[in-house]
Amino acid sequence: MGAYLDLDRTLSPEQATLRREVHRFSEEVLRPASLTLDRLADPEDVIASGSIFWDVMRQYYEQGYHRRGLPEPLGGIGLAPEEQFLVAEEFGWGSADLAIAFGVTSFPFSFAAASGNQKLIDEVVRPFAEDKDARYVGCWAITEPQHGSDTLLAGTPYFRDPNISHGVTARADGDEWVISGQKSAWVSNGTIATHALLFLGIDSAQGMAGGGVALVPLDLPGVSKGRALDKLGQRALNQGEIFFDEARIPRDYMLLGPNGYEFLVDSVLTGANAFMGVTFAGLARAAFEEALAYSKQRVQGGRPICEHQLVQKKLFDMFAKVQSARSLSRAVLLYNSTGPSALQYSIASKVSCTTTAFEVASDAVQLFGGYGLSKGILVEKLLRDARASMIEDGSNDVLSLVAARKLLDAC
Repeated sequence: MGAYLDLDRTLSPEQATLRREVHRFSEEVLRPASLTLDRLADPEDVIASGSIFWDVMRQYYEQGYHRRGLPEPLGGIGLAPEEQFLVAEEFGWGSADLAIAFGVTSFPFSFAAASGNQKLIDEVVRPFAEDKDARYVGCWAITEPQHGSDTLLAGTPYFRDPNISHGVTARADGDEWVISGQKSAWVSNGTIATHALLFLGIDSAQGMAGGGVALVPLDLPGVSKGRALDKLGQRALNQGEIFFDEARIPRDYMLLGPNGYEFLVDSVLTGANAFMGVTFAGLARAAFEEALAYSKQRVQGGRPICEHQLVQKKLFDMFAKVQSARSLSRAVLLYNSTGPSALQYSIASKVSCTTTAFEVASDAVQLFGGYGLSKGILVEKLLRDARASMIEDGSNDVLSLVAARKLLDAC
């Protein structure tokens, strides 16, 4: 990293070392792997046995990064909020698609740990913490064929409309819950996950607010998966459908019911959007760095294009956007990690940083000219990956309306 990219002079020697280590892992492992996986025509090949994808996952687990979301007594690695930011930004710089896969994989286990349920801690949390081979992989199963960003509209009248409810539902049957329905093809890690943090409906009379959250092992009878989704961008991120046909889980695998569901959706979205902001600030930085380096090499008009004023102006505008994204995403993550969180800030970070990532990646492609449109060129992949970010984890348009309501309610 060039000194011009870092405004933070307060990092401790340990934090600076952590950033160098994660940057090296991102540069030497994540980025080359994501480029290789991006070229595979069939998304099933990305996750096939023997794919480099699994080599990357194993290295991620071997280094203990999968334990970032766990409390220290249960195997967590004890990263401070500033250190969480450093790790997330470097992963986003190296490969946003793999960074998202990494972030989602701990979801079910982190929530199980937070439940305090000793049975779940012993059965799934501790084995996940001790895993060094990516044998335990999680997913966040919330999106449905008939419900996308609307599942995230906690706090709005829509969320309590009894005419609109979850497609995946659960009913109590003695000491078990019986689950039926379908999650859509956009479930990240959906076809490779061993466990799902499943958001589902329990009381349809309350609309979407009548939901619950369950930990569901995905090898149960009645659970099946679709094919890996073929996408424009983020092709190293596996996504796919999950089907539930009268699948049964123990009663204590339901982590939360309708009483706390709306608050939890708000909280999960706050955390997820904050990390999306950091991840795609990292992607924006990667696109800028590529454009800056190329501008010093590419000769047009008898001199490197970086000596042309129009290119210099574009580079400066890109630089300013990147620094704004980094500053905002860092401030929001730290704010939400050190006290009561605020969803509107997380949404501002997600919407702003993903938009910046797309704009900066597009400018980078423009500076590369026709070369930037070529398959196998990093900036071309960054542009496609950034485009996906403005839809996932809540589309930016819908998220903006959620944040606007939060602002109005606060006045």
